[in-house]
Amino acid sequence: MTAPTSRRDARAHGRTPGRFPGRVQARVPLHAHAHAHGPVEPATRRVRLTLAALLVPLLLGTLAGLVALWPAADDVPDRIPVAAEGSAILRATVTGPADEATLAVPARLDDGSRADGEDVGGDKITVQAPPEYLAYGFDEGDRLRVLHIAGAEAGGGTPYVFLDFERGLPIGILAVAYALVVLAVARWRGLAALAGLAGAFAVIAWFTLPALLTGENALGVALVTSSLVMFVVLYVAHGFTARTSVALLGTLIGLALTALLGWWGSGASNITGLTSEESLWIPQYAPSLDIQGVVLCGIVLAGMGVLNDVTITQASAVWELRAVAPLASRVELFTRAMRIGRDHIASTVYTIAFAYVGAALPLLMAVYLSDQNLATSLTSGEIAEEVVRTLVGSIGLVLAIPVTTGIAALTVPGSASLGAPVSRTGAPVSAEVAESAGSEAAEPRVAGPSGGAEPRVAGPSGGAEPRVGRHDVP
Repeated sequence: MTAPTSRRDARAHGRTPGRFPGRVQARVPLHAHAHAHGPVEPATRRVRLTLAALLVPLLLGTLAGLVALWPAADDVPDRIPVAAEGSAILRATVTGPADEATLAVPARLDDGSRADGEDVGGDKITVQAPPEYLAYGFDEGDRLRVLHIAGAEAGGGTPYVFLDFERGLPIGILAVAYALVVLAVARWRGLAALAGLAGAFAVIAWFTLPALLTGENALGVALVTSSLVMFVVLYVAHGFTARTSVALLGTLIGLALTALLGWWGSGASNITGLTSEESLWIPQYAPSLDIQGVVLCGIVLAGMGVLNDVTITQASAVWELRAVAPLASRVELFTRAMRIGRDHIASTVYTIAFAYVGAALPLLMAVYLSDQNLATSLTSGEIAEEVVRTLVGSIGLVLAIPVTTGIAALTVPGSASLGAPVSRTGAPVSAEVAESAGSEAAEPRVAGPSGGAEPRVAGPSGGAEPRVGRHDVP
């Protein structure tokens, strides 16, 4: 079919004539730009201001609580001496097999050891050990911590008593290996995470423990500690971004829900906290200590790590989904991210349960051997405390996932800022239009009168006819 020669004929056929005879261009009413799906652009200024308006008051409230609950130095109980006056804790190395009949273990004291004001470094000694440890076994070269009891020689026995194994070297090796693995895999992000972890332990050591020992409100201490730790850990490890702020906001909401549920659950279940040896003797040295409050604080602190895990994952999931689906609506982003969240819930719930099973296996064996039904065992003493802790933490975790996902879906940058296909007016176009525009651009090109390769479009009869770019139209 002959190509139209007049502008009117060309417009009637949906094409525009070119400068040269026989060459026309398809007139596309929508000019589509097809951009690659790169990293998501930073959040808009409005979103950043909104997140700041929510988080800054929470940070100021946390700092105010820190000041109000900071324990006075004079109120903190004195340290409890590990050894009685005149006694000393020394290090020694096993030099031979133990004698099970006399419960004695031969050892050699480290150089520089002192007892009763004398240098006993390098002395060969006999260490008195409990029978259960002898059943475990002592190997030559094992490192021991021994207690020297002044005046015990007068009774004819050894003045050295076994305290514990010295584990500093192997645990130190494991700690170094852990740090190296984190740095090798996560690199700078791993280093930042380790720095945040160190900051979290500093908060617990300098504020949380002294505040609880001085009788400060346990729920307030728990909320201030968890909030401050999350501010430090998340921003140090993940940077000052809108994504991190969303995860932090979701974490704080989850912690508030956990604290509320823990307060009700521990009170309604009459969780006393008097289920361990330490909880019985610590109040003798810290009379102001609220043991039940310590349990509540532990419930909140136990939920920090898992909450941090799921909230940062959900926030990142929404941002990454936006990067690969720039035209998806916010409702669709929320729906897709919640599919990830449901998988995360399923795996995390049994992760928490198995972590407790591994830590409390001897206690569970004692429950198994006890002649009472399972329901009674699970609601008794120390097990009831851990069951409440696990259930409260899991509920807070599950609720934090949709909350964080919803906040992330509302705050993630829209399609207009992500390089999505747009029209001349700047409005996003559908994927079909973008694909159509891209396929037209990829059609074969044929030589024109000047010998250059020119694109071809379908003519009215369906056959391919030559065309030129829009810049060739007069």
